[in-house]
Parts: sequence; structure tokens; C-alpha cells
Amino acid sequence: MIEYSLLTFGSLFAIIDPVAAIPAFLAMTFSDTKAARLRMAKIACVTCMLVLIAFAYVGQFIFKIFGISLAAFQIAGGIVLLLVAIDMLRAKRSAVQETEEEKQAGTEKTDIAITPLAIPMLSGPGAISSVIVLSAQAEGLEKKIILTLAIAGVSLASYFILRIGATGAKWLNRITMNIITRLMGLLLAAIAVQFIGQALPQLVKF
Repeated sequence: MIEYSLLTFGSLFAIIDPVAAIPAFLAMTFSDTKAARLRMAKIACVTCMLVLIAFAYVGQFIFKIFGISLAAFQIAGGIVLLLVAIDMLRAKRSAVQETEEEKQAGTEKTDIAITPLAIPMLSGPGAISSVIVLSAQAEGLEKKIILTLAIAGVSLASYFILRIGATGAKWLNRITMNIITRLMGLLLAAIAVQFIGQALPQLVKF
């Protein structure tokens, strides 16, 4: 249970990576007041939580509809996470999480809480893939509860990190964010390799 809890929280926090989202968040809300920024951050994180919880519980039904094996999806999800991790190791926000066009569209919107902040910046393809794979690994009610609490916990942590960014914490400068992003990228790369390694033997059986 402890191992699954650490894996779940760690992988979700690394893939959502709210620290790396701060520069884009501030750029898209440069003309907004502090109160407006905090409101958008709150709405975005709540939306992120609801989206990920929904996919955690209905994701496996999608497999059945399209005839996709869990092993195949787990490998595909691992590859997506690895692509994100490689960009994070270079201290870059991956295009898998949001494209330049989506960032530009965000700067032109009056309210960026739902899109592009919540979707796809926080709850993008990588995060959705992760919760579906983790949900498939959650055997029993206890692990399902742990997964739900982990999603809620990461969403709450994301809100506080965006809140710190919105209020202009002095210690959260570019160098600090790059260091954190690279560390999260290394962790995410290891998790991606583990996802792929666990699924390969199952895929070979087919």
C-alpha cells in the first residue's frame, strides 16, 4: 500500500508538474488582478481533479469499447510520459502538455481557468494516461481510495504552487523552477520506464 501510494502521488505530481506551469500561467494572466489569478487557479485545479478522477474510473471501459489491451495502453502511456520527461530534463514544458498555439490562445482569453490551464496544461494526455494505468493496477477498494486521494492531493498541491506563483514568491525564480523541473523529469523518466517494463511481458504473451 505504501509503495503504491508513493508511486501514485509521485508519478501524478511529476506529470502534472505545476511548478513548470507557473511561467505560462503568469504570462496568460499578466493583466489580471491577484484575486482573479487565484480564482482561476482554484477553478483549474478543481477541474483537473474531476477530469482525472473521471478517467480513473471510466478509462478501462474505453479499453473494452475499442478492444485495447491494458498492456498496449500501458506501453503507449509510458512512451508519452517518457517524451514529457525528456523535455522536462531540458527544463522545457513539453508540447504534449500544451502547445505554443494553446499558450497563445490563453493569453488572448479573459478566463483561462478551464482551457488551457486545467485542460490540457494540468490534466493533459500524460496525466490521463497515468491515472488510467494506475487505476488498472489498483486491485481492491483500498487502492482505488488511495488513487482518488492522490489525485485530490496533487490537485491541492498544484493549487498552492500556482497560488505561490501568483503572489510572486521571491524564491520561486527561473533557476529554482528549472532545478525542480529537471528533478521531476528524472523521476518521471524512471516511472515511464517502469510502466513499459511491467507491460512488455504481458504484451509478448499475446
